[in-house]
Amino acid sequence: MRFLDVLLVFAKEDSQSDAFWWACERAGFRCNIARTPESAVECFLDKHHEIIVIDGRHSRYFEPEAVCRLIRATKPSENTVILAVVPQRFVENSSVSACYNELIQIEHGEVRCQFKLRACNSVFTALELCQEAVEITSEDHIIQYVNPAFERMMGYHKGELIGKELTELPKSDKNRADLLDTINTCIKKGKEWQGIYYARKKSGDSIQQHVKITPVIGQGGKIRHFVSIKRLGCFGINLLRHTERFLSSSECHSLRHRDRRKDSIDARSLSSRGSDAPSLQNRRYSSVARIHSMTIEAPITKVINIINAAQESSPVTVAEALDRVLEILRTTELYSPQLASKEDDPHTNDLVGGLMSDGLRRLSGNEYVFCKNMSQSQLAIPVTLNDVPPSIAEMLNDEECWEFNILELEAATHKRPLTYLGLKIFTSFGVCEFLNCSEATLRSWLQLMEASYHASNSYHNSTHAADVLHATAYFLRKERVKSSLDQLDEVAALIAATVHDVDHPGRTNSFLCNAGSELAILYNDTAVLESHHAALAFQLTVRDSKSNIFKNTDRNQFRTLRQAIIDMVLATEMTRHFEHVSKFVNSINKPMASVNSDCDGQANIRNSPENRLLIKRMLIKCADVANPCRPLELCIEWAGRISEEYFAQTDEEKRQGLPVVMPVFDRNTCSVPKSQISFIDYFITDMFDAWDAFACLPGLMEHLSENYKYWKGLDEMKCKSLRPPPS
Repeated sequence: MRFLDVLLVFAKEDSQSDAFWWACERAGFRCNIARTPESAVECFLDKHHEIIVIDGRHSRYFEPEAVCRLIRATKPSENTVILAVVPQRFVENSSVSACYNELIQIEHGEVRCQFKLRACNSVFTALELCQEAVEITSEDHIIQYVNPAFERMMGYHKGELIGKELTELPKSDKNRADLLDTINTCIKKGKEWQGIYYARKKSGDSIQQHVKITPVIGQGGKIRHFVSIKRLGCFGINLLRHTERFLSSSECHSLRHRDRRKDSIDARSLSSRGSDAPSLQNRRYSSVARIHSMTIEAPITKVINIINAAQESSPVTVAEALDRVLEILRTTELYSPQLASKEDDPHTNDLVGGLMSDGLRRLSGNEYVFCKNMSQSQLAIPVTLNDVPPSIAEMLNDEECWEFNILELEAATHKRPLTYLGLKIFTSFGVCEFLNCSEATLRSWLQLMEASYHASNSYHNSTHAADVLHATAYFLRKERVKSSLDQLDEVAALIAATVHDVDHPGRTNSFLCNAGSELAILYNDTAVLESHHAALAFQLTVRDSKSNIFKNTDRNQFRTLRQAIIDMVLATEMTRHFEHVSKFVNSINKPMASVNSDCDGQANIRNSPENRLLIKRMLIKCADVANPCRPLELCIEWAGRISEEYFAQTDEEKRQGLPVVMPVFDRNTCSVPKSQISFIDYFITDMFDAWDAFACLPGLMEHLSENYKYWKGLDEMKCKSLRPPPS
């Protein structure tokens, strides 16, 4: 393992240079300090540092750009990261020059890094598909990569080779005794070697290869890798041709046999398969024929047909790239990103693992069955909205404001805010009139739903449901949302928000799956809680006529309403979070931005049935996790509540011997600010940026920014609690 070397270029010692020095000490990095540009270059050429920090605050000592140019002019600096310490700037700067400099900096930094990463994907694709055998080793001749052509040529699987030294592999006795020494002497000088070399396959046979070995210069101007490209010699090529001829004739015979059984095989496919070397294009014909013969054509099939048709007239390189496109289209998770591991952020890892998976493994004998909490509240519930106590009625006057304090309502209603807030919001949206039910029936239903939440849960209780209902109503009142949805959509959204976590046990889906709970078994470990919330809500509703808000709706309207409610509740499951956000952005935000000021065009995009479905999903998703966008005091309280619920789950997992789904949520070691920062970075920011672009929510985004700064400040203070220590 090589440690990082850091060079500090500071003309004078001060607190900033000391801070970098001690930071290197803490990180275990080797550190050097240079006081002049000349000594900086001299030191760099000697040590080949990975990181260089240049003091750009005081130009009277030296020009930082000049120092950077001097270092960049040296060959070893290609992979070195150079930073400059500059005077502190304001967050906002309307200067054109400042914006230009920022863009140039981003272009030369993050953007170019992304280009290189994308290029790497193309390079590896080329390596995987090329017909020449490629082997990459370290400077110590340890095998680090072989491509499929190498595996075919040598008979090894890459798993048998990676990590082994070349000296461990069997050698052929057909080479000259001094050939290996000659090769090593040449390549260690940084020179390329080409020639004939006999290699021994896994089977023990010797094959003649034409080999080209190229040294690769890396960090510090030193040889870091060797790339070997190997082609079969004349004998090997002839053997390969005989093999291909045999395989192609066998394939042709097989096709003729199938043709006798089934006359519908495409004639072009049959004739092309009989050639000596079946081409990529020929292989496509048979699949095209089979797809075109289908009488029922799905949209994805139409897409595949178009791509196949384009391939037939495309160059081989384009056709191969389109083959990769077809592979991607045939996967089931088209909108779900492949999540990169974040080894440096355990909080994000645990949140992703705990919220976006349905469990790690099933353990027998450890069954978790949560208790029912159906007891009625002792607080006298009003029959109608007019019977609400004056103090509570006064609080409810502010329910249309985003800053509405749900926690004050929780205290005033003895932890039964859902019924009171529900009566107010459902009345303002005309839900009783739409469903043709009495206000007493609505009150009974709200009371039944609230009693089905677990008051013992620190987070997933009826107060959370009331909070989500409030956010849902707030979003429904936004002009663009209101113009996109009809009243049935609004009623479905309000009901879905009310029931979306009913009977929540205060544990995640992963916990229930790992514990082998009755619910996990019932729902096959898939969207366990969300399926339960939706199903139980309807079971409870239709069980008693006194609380059945749907009893007077006609069958068709009920089925449409039920489908919309279930879809929205299931949308709150986090495993499909990125899929829902991605679809919303690509199907609504981007098309609306492209039509710009065309009001009719925007309305057509918003009001299509498919896009209304996406809007409703996005609406309830944002309402469900809107805590980071609430005023700071509410944000802090909700963060404490969800953390306590996760702490309790971790405690129970340890007691029962279950896999600990989110290890960072240990009440003795967890940093709440870090967990909030990770949650906002990974799940919240992009989603609310997209929702704000559609619904126009500047107040929420301002709260989100301020709350993020608050958590960042606590984290920088090394504070793990909800609030800073008393001064």
